[in-house]
Amino acid sequence: MGNEAVSQGRNKMLTIMLIILTVITLAGAVALVIMLKSNSGHQGKEPDIDQVLECSVDVPEITTNLASNDFIRISFKIQTDSKKAKQELEKRDFQTKDIIIELLSGMRAEDLKGAAGKEKLAEMLKSRLNEVMQEGKIVKVYITSYIIQQS
Repeated sequence: MGNEAVSQGRNKMLTIMLIILTVITLAGAVALVIMLKSNSGHQGKEPDIDQVLECSVDVPEITTNLASNDFIRISFKIQTDSKKAKQELEKRDFQTKDIIIELLSGMRAEDLKGAAGKEKLAEMLKSRLNEVMQEGKIVKVYITSYIIQQS
């Protein structure tokens, strides 16, 4: 009977150790899931308005002709992904204006009608500016004023 009691004691001890190991593993898995969920929530978070403003550059009103011989007066606010990118874009103001004038000179008044036309211009400008940026990227282009004068 002595061996049987020792064997039962070992089995009890082994069972207790397995239960403790399972509980620790489950607690670790739960902690890992909670940490991953909380981190993913912060990564997808949109910047607040103060962050947007401190990384944005105003492009003053530009007046130029369109391919349809109409005139446009337009201004933009361009949002970058960092303060460093904002500084670079400010230095590239002449290139920004050149790209805007080049894009607009190839468009007609009809191309800019409605929300779709304005969105297309903003996306084209974003794409072209990102080609010249080295310290960051353009996140969004906002049209802040817009007037077409037909001839």
